[in-house]
Amino acid sequence: MKGSILLVLLLVYFAITIQPNTAVAQCAMCSLNAENSTQGENTQGKGLNDGILFLLSIPFIVGAGVGVLWYKKYRNKEERVSPFQH
Repeated sequence: MKGSILLVLLLVYFAITIQPNTAVAQCAMCSLNAENSTQGENTQGKGLNDGILFLLSIPFIVGAGVGVLWYKKYRNKEERVSPFQH
C-alpha cells in the first residue's frame, strides 16, 4: 500500500517538474508572429484571429448540439403520471 502511494507521488512529481521546451517556444512564436503582422499590410494577424475564433466556436457548437438532443429526449417525460399520484 505504501509502495503504491509512493509510486503515485513520484509520478505526479515528475509530471509537474518535467516540462517540454516546445510548449514555451510555441507561445513566443505566436506572439512574435502577431506583433509582426501589425506592421505594413500583412494579413497574418487576421488569419490568427480567424483560427482562434474557429477553435473557440467548435466547443460551443458541440455543447449546443448536446443541449438540443437532451431537450428533445427529456421534454416528453413531464407528461407522464407519477405512480405516487392518485
